[in-house]
Amino acid sequence: MDMRSLNRTDGLRDVLALASAVGVVGASFGALAAAAGLSPALTVGMSLLVFAGGSQFLVVSVVAAGGSPLAAVVAGLLINARHLPFGLAVAPAVGRSWPARLFGAHILIDESTAYARSRPGDARRAFWTSGVALFVFWNLGTVVGLLGGSAVPDPDAFGIDAAFPAALLALLLPGLRAADTRRVGLAAAAAALVATPFLPPGLPVLIGLLGLAVAGRGER
Repeated sequence: MDMRSLNRTDGLRDVLALASAVGVVGASFGALAAAAGLSPALTVGMSLLVFAGGSQFLVVSVVAAGGSPLAAVVAGLLINARHLPFGLAVAPAVGRSWPARLFGAHILIDESTAYARSRPGDARRAFWTSGVALFVFWNLGTVVGLLGGSAVPDPDAFGIDAAFPAALLALLLPGLRAADTRRVGLAAAAAALVATPFLPPGLPVLIGLLGLAVAGRGER
């Protein structure tokens, strides 16, 4: 096996590991949505058409608390606003055709963005492979959760929610070799941590974008 084949094998293994974690959380979403009284059609439709875990969990929590659909939609849009800079970061990996851009925007999430950025030499393959796999596993997980109903526990109970940050950290560690990347990462983490007690879940990530203000400062 040559080095290129080996790299592709390792990449596929990483994608499957990440997608499996996403599938487990997708099952939790399906179960929680069923427990909150959302119909199976609405639950599956959200996973197919929205495909954003944070926003979907937020909708379920708002509905379960008796909130209005408008409040759920607005909150979800605010959380997903972080995808705008993600799109700029991975635009070269998506492609230039309109079909590629439309579907690429749909599968652009935290994990597919991080995976593509962690493999700059093969970003296009990394983005599409991870994005499609994550989409498939998330939706399969949603269906499994719906069928399992309340038998699937809250992800917080067993620490399943930690799978996302742990996987993202593992993907981003190689990039921290660069001093500028470390400086931006630390500043972004500090800003997000300071904002966490005061903002709803998901919004501190947007505050973390302030870390970009220190980009290139060391060189100057």
